[in-house]
Formats: sequence, structure tokens, C-alpha cells
Amino acid sequence: MADAPPEVLELNVGGVHYATTRDTLIREPDSLPAAALQDPDHPRDARGRIFFDRDGVLFRYVLDYLRDGGLVLPECFREHKRLAREAKHYRLVGLENAVREADPRPPNRERGCITVGYRGSFAFGRDGLADVKFRKLSRILVCGKVTLCRDVFGETLNESRDPDHGLADRYTSRFFLKHSFIEQAFDMLQENGFKLTASCGSGTAGGAAELKPGVDSEENRWNHYNEFVFVRE
Repeated sequence: MADAPPEVLELNVGGVHYATTRDTLIREPDSLPAAALQDPDHPRDARGRIFFDRDGVLFRYVLDYLRDGGLVLPECFREHKRLAREAKHYRLVGLENAVREADPRPPNRERGCITVGYRGSFAFGRDGLADVKFRKLSRILVCGKVTLCRDVFGETLNESRDPDHGLADRYTSRFFLKHSFIEQAFDMLQENGFKLTASCGSGTAGGAAELKPGVDSEENRWNHYNEFVFVRE
């Protein structure tokens, strides 16, 4: 005699609907989904679906864990703390541990703010490319707490203008990078959990003052200064 097909159940999680089997929900006997299935008083919606008043989008990972017994997250996933909180609510200790292990950010990392700024211009093309303008950066400045700046930029940080004075919680506005690639600086901040929260830019009235020797008048006319504020919470 053929086995009976598994019973299909519908769930309503924060307004997002899912379909799964009874066997999936009871796979972790001590979990909240298993308990809800056995509890006749657990809330249900108007169509009789088991209801959880939680994040409906993140529940997909909870259901995947119950189905497969493992955790696979998208490469760009950034909500580890929220998913760990959901796992704790559903009483899935294995999932909660897996989420924390998958979080690329250190658990006790220091919070803070780093400001990156640069003064630049446009270098004009030569050899028949006079109409082509290339961005030209003279120096990328780094301001913030010294320990944070060192943690993010490491060996690419030039501290020669502000040598260490032995103070643990010192701030500086005199560091700069050993390279002039602003996108590389942004990548390093992003990899360390910083997010861009504000930016500003200004131009200078180049050309009015007397130029320094070797400074191109057209490049001087396009001088500008930009600042970017990054925060890690």
C-alpha cells in the first residue's frame, strides 16, 4: 500500500503566506512552529492559516532551515542580527548559532564615525584628447578615532603628519592614505561594516589668485573639495 502524501499546511507570517508540510514544522520538536501546530488556541487568520506575528520576509530562511537542517544565505545578506532574533523567537537554537557564525562582522566591534575627504581637480587630456577630463586627486584625508582608522585602513594609512602620542582614545584629522583611489577607500570602509550617511562638496574660485609654479590654470579652475561621513553602528 502506497504511503499517504504528506499533509500540506498554510502559514501566515506577518501577512506573507507560506505553504509547507506538517513533517517540516515538527522537525524541531521544541520549536515554536511545532508547538503552534499542536496548540488549538494558537492564533489563526480568517482562512484558518496558522498565524505568526513576525517578519514575513525573514521567515523564508526559518522555513529553509526546518526543511534542510542548514542555513544558506544570499551573498549580499546584511540582516544577520534580525534573523538571529527571529531564530531565537522560534526557539531554533541551531539556526540562531548558524546565523551568528555566518555573520562576517565581528560581534564586539567598535562603533564610530570616520570622515574621508579629498581635494581634487580634473587633468585634461593631451595628444589630441584635449576635450577629455580625468579626475585628479592630490590626497585622501582621513579623520576620526585613531583606533578605528587603523582598524579599517591598516597599512594604507599614512600617520606621518600625526604620530602616535600614546593616548588610547585619541582622535585625529591629520591622517591620509598612501594611495589616491577613493573607491578603494570606500571598499575598505564597506568591508568593515561602515555605511555612508552624509556627504558634501564645494568648489573653489580658481583662477582669481596668482598660481603657484607648475600649476595648470585650467586645472586650478576646476579645484573642488568633497567629504564623506561613514558610520558603523
